[in-house]
Amino acid sequence: MGDAEIIPIGTRGRPGRGTGESKPSSNSRSLAPRSAARARAVEAAEAAEAVPARDRTPAPTDALRDRAADQAVDGPVERPVERPVERSVEQPLDQPGEPPVVPAQSRRADDVTAAPRTPAPPVLVPERAPTRTEHRLPGPSISPRELLSSFTSAAKEVFGDSWEPRLAEILAFLRRRLTGDYAVDDYGFDEELTEQFLLAALRPLAQKWFRIDVIGADNIPAHGGALVVSNHSGTVPVDGLMTMVSVHDQTGRHLRALGADLVFKLPVVADLARRGGATLACNEDAERMLRGGELVGVWPEGFKGIGKPFSERYKLQRFGRGGFVSAAIRTGVPIVPTSVVGAEEIYPLVGNVPSLARLLGIPYLPITPLFPLLGPLGMIPLPSKWLIEFGEPIRTDDYDTGAADDPMLVFNVTDQVRESIQQTLYTLLVKRRSVFG
Repeated sequence: MGDAEIIPIGTRGRPGRGTGESKPSSNSRSLAPRSAARARAVEAAEAAEAVPARDRTPAPTDALRDRAADQAVDGPVERPVERPVERSVEQPLDQPGEPPVVPAQSRRADDVTAAPRTPAPPVLVPERAPTRTEHRLPGPSISPRELLSSFTSAAKEVFGDSWEPRLAEILAFLRRRLTGDYAVDDYGFDEELTEQFLLAALRPLAQKWFRIDVIGADNIPAHGGALVVSNHSGTVPVDGLMTMVSVHDQTGRHLRALGADLVFKLPVVADLARRGGATLACNEDAERMLRGGELVGVWPEGFKGIGKPFSERYKLQRFGRGGFVSAAIRTGVPIVPTSVVGAEEIYPLVGNVPSLARLLGIPYLPITPLFPLLGPLGMIPLPSKWLIEFGEPIRTDDYDTGAADDPMLVFNVTDQVRESIQQTLYTLLVKRRSVFG
């Protein structure tokens, strides 16, 4: 151990510096005392860094700064001498009075060290006024003008060119409903609500879905009392609603329907039926409305008509005891037989559950090809093609006052009305090209 040669770590096998170069490294120079030239070079570098970043050239890297400090301390770096470029004949000589042009390659490095370049004084730039930054919530922003333009376009699309008066009517309607400034008759009929809401909601179904064609609308009296008697079908009494829409659109009159007891026992349906003009199917109310000049609608088949199986479609059931005929004879109003084709196919009744229907308190529980198999989707009616024809009125004003109490006369008139509706149904079925056409 005493005779072994000690070699410092990192000296590549040679004593002394670990890099093997003749010049000291930058780390070793930082430990040595500063000379005057090195102090000036460091002050120049610090003065350059004091200039703002936007006004100065990119700062030199550490390697370039070390190289400049080496030149200031140890002298210029020796560069290979290049031969001066010989001037060709065509090249003009220097003009008299001007200093000779010396190529950059022939300049001595001593001139650079002899007269070191002093750093330029820092340029003072006036400070800019601070910019104001607005903080907005994330997401798209819509100006009030754009919102108003979108609302106007949507109103024109829905109500057409006359959207302004239509919108004003809707707003006035809402104001009256909120303030209670509307009228109903003795039966609970709300004419404004029926026209603005109920009929407006049913009209697209009648025009676009069932595409109802109305025949013989001129047989409905333009004024005065009249009794509209129609067949009943469709599992759900949609035919009554479509008849009400068709009568109002063709004549402008409201059809006051006579409903069964079950209609007025349901929570929401009862109130809508009353406000839509319906009343309980009894002779007293029917005669009172007919004497008041109302257009009354009745469906004598009742639940037997809408609950019959699909195999018996368009076959009229019994018309009861003819109470509607007695009311018409007592008031002397005409009877308008009405035939509806298309309602039988909206919910084809293929089955029934009587025991469950009695448990629920309803006349029947329908089973259709889509219900209850598809759940709520099975309640969507099929888009069958509808035809509604209003037949020639049957007059009752020629009968005596006591004729309404004659059972045979009432039965004959009832049978006449039923036969007229049945024959018209057969004619419409032949006229209709297809069920959904």
